[in-house]
Amino acid sequence: MKKRYKRLTYVFKNSIEVYEYLDGRYGAPGEKREKKKKATKEEIAKRNQWNRERKVRHKLKTWFHENDYLVLLTYKKEERPPDMKTAKAQFKTWYEKLRKEFRKRGAELRWIRNIEKGLRGNWHVHVVINRIEGADILIKKAWPHGSATFKHLYENGDFADLAGYMCKTPETCARYNESLSEASYSASKNLPVEEPKVKKLAYWRKEPKEKEGYYIDRDSFHEGTNPHTKCKYRYYTLVRIHRRI
Repeated sequence: MKKRYKRLTYVFKNSIEVYEYLDGRYGAPGEKREKKKKATKEEIAKRNQWNRERKVRHKLKTWFHENDYLVLLTYKKEERPPDMKTAKAQFKTWYEKLRKEFRKRGAELRWIRNIEKGLRGNWHVHVVINRIEGADILIKKAWPHGSATFKHLYENGDFADLAGYMCKTPETCARYNESLSEASYSASKNLPVEEPKVKKLAYWRKEPKEKEGYYIDRDSFHEGTNPHTKCKYRYYTLVRIHRRI
């Protein structure tokens, strides 16, 4: 029996993400394999953004925790950068200062950021950063261009909404009732994520498999048919029960 399907499993502290799809070497069951259709620019952009959000979510799940910081760095009007290149350089200066201070305290700085420019020319930076004692003071001191405000992260929804928020673009920002003319996502290089476990399957299960100690987050469940290959796919998240114990 040919194992036509693949299951990719990403395991995190409090959840498991599962992706199931037909192996690209096979056509849809019972159908003659057709020549692969070329995706449109819109489809490519949508897929790229989906992948970007998935990768950000995996970094958040792996390296960040409740009560780490979501920081908003803002600019005084007279301090606004003239362009994105300058804004990136200013951010780099900020995190290099901060990294030195973290290392003095025996800690490693980890961050995910999105530099954003509104339609009216106001610039700001959203940064997820790991929290150490006194980090709020260090963050403010290292940012000379305006103010720094803080929120604590919370893991409700397993960071799914936060992932989309942290890499939003002018095309996706309406999801958050925002309007942007420019955006630039980046993350520190010390946020590796383990590769998924891969299993080949002979059959397509009608329903996803439950796992003891977890429940399926129905908001994360999506099942569909690839418009180009005519093959089924699905993905969903298993969330650990009693995750706080």
